[in-house]
Amino acid sequence: MKIMIINGPNLNLLGIREPDVYGKQGFDVYIADLKQKYPSVEIDYFQSNIEGELVTALQQAGFSYDGIIMNPGGYTHTSVAIGDAIAAIKSPVVEVHISNVHAREDFRKLSHISAKAKGTISGLGLKGYELALIYFVNP
Repeated sequence: MKIMIINGPNLNLLGIREPDVYGKQGFDVYIADLKQKYPSVEIDYFQSNIEGELVTALQQAGFSYDGIIMNPGGYTHTSVAIGDAIAAIKSPVVEVHISNVHAREDFRKLSHISAKAKGTISGLGLKGYELALIYFVNP
């Protein structure tokens, strides 16, 4: 099984950025632990702060991976293009958010991704990525 994790803007700063909201663990450490915990799953990872690169990553992974776990970051609320890319690909996408976006600012309650995604996990910290992975491994 092949799973792609795609993270959007500012998620390269996990562990540093607002640790009270996003936690103190960097994603590089987290993904290494995830790969060790699920050795039978090929987990690839891509992060970008650039919207077009995220669209390209979705298009490249979207026809050859069994699933995509995506945290579009701030683009969740602004990017019609990312939502359109998800609708255009074959691989199912689970949208993940570290914080509970519904308990934050009003603008974060709008997602251009959710309607195109298979499901959404929000507010469970980094554990949301593992829960999305479990969904793909044990549908």
